[in-house]
Amino acid sequence: MDDPTAALTLAAHEQGFSGVVRIDEAGTVTELAFGLADRAHNLPNTPDTRFGMASGTKTFTALAVLSLVADGTMGLDDPARRWLGDDLPQISDGVTLRRLLSHTSGVGEGIDDDAEVDVHLLPGAPHSYESPEDYLSVIDRPMQAEPGTEFFYNNSGFVLLGLLAQRASGVGYHDLVRQRVFEPAGLTRTDFLRSDDLPGDAAVGYLFPDATRTNVLHLPIVGAPDGGSYTTAADLRTFWTALAAGRIVPADLVQLMGTSPPGNDPDDDYGLGVWLPRPGVVQMIGADAGVSMVSEHDPAADFTMTVLSNDSEGAWPMWTVLRELTGTGSGDPDDDEPTDG
Repeated sequence: MDDPTAALTLAAHEQGFSGVVRIDEAGTVTELAFGLADRAHNLPNTPDTRFGMASGTKTFTALAVLSLVADGTMGLDDPARRWLGDDLPQISDGVTLRRLLSHTSGVGEGIDDDAEVDVHLLPGAPHSYESPEDYLSVIDRPMQAEPGTEFFYNNSGFVLLGLLAQRASGVGYHDLVRQRVFEPAGLTRTDFLRSDDLPGDAAVGYLFPDATRTNVLHLPIVGAPDGGSYTTAADLRTFWTALAAGRIVPADLVQLMGTSPPGNDPDDDYGLGVWLPRPGVVQMIGADAGVSMVSEHDPAADFTMTVLSNDSEGAWPMWTVLRELTGTGSGDPDDDEPTDG
């Protein structure tokens, strides 16, 4: 691929893109930052800026669970009921970790992230959500399908996974992910940051492209198992290479993550905690109020590309351009734009 810097810069200016785009290919790194991390104070984004990941965090949750599977603390076909006791009585006995990880559990959805970006998705105050235990009333919903029969992209299912992992391990969800994913992967710039205590290197999330209204009242005060960690494009490259090398979970579980379970709709090709856009390629997608991101890795080619944006919709047009430049797109912009996050 020729140097994409000029094309990406032109696209960013035309789109008003705010964020970071990075390509790792054959030992060559292209990384560019555009727009403002803090519009009120005119602070620019840089390659070192940390961005919210929204549902990209689901991949980390999946790996925390799979690490507990690897050490025998949990089993992929264990029923959720094993750790729920009398909580969430509407959850079917057929809901297992494997089905939760693949979005085929059929559990009801209590967190509708298809709503408009300025809609408050969670009841009560954002500061009341600090642990998966705080979401019990939110995810207590009737089943929407029999377990294992249909693919339903599901936030509540991943909150449930984090709750189960926390109870099974006896370690709080955030520390569990830090210990079992971030540390073995060597991630030094990835963490769960509080919205009321953001460090100076974290981008503020904006609801709309040309306004200063932020997402601080629209998301939990700290990320949850379905989304909300912060990272950099460089750390995501480190993450993908660590995953492929088996430094987070063993190789057989890495392979299982990248395998679509039987019965999944090819239009929703998903493994265990990762999207599967093309054979052999794994992907994480995040979309929320003030957050949009995509990161994709081809382990066979050792190729990674990432777009992080602190704008609710900012990542998608840039992702389409990136796929065109790298020859990884379908040719149809409707297919190239992620639809779930």
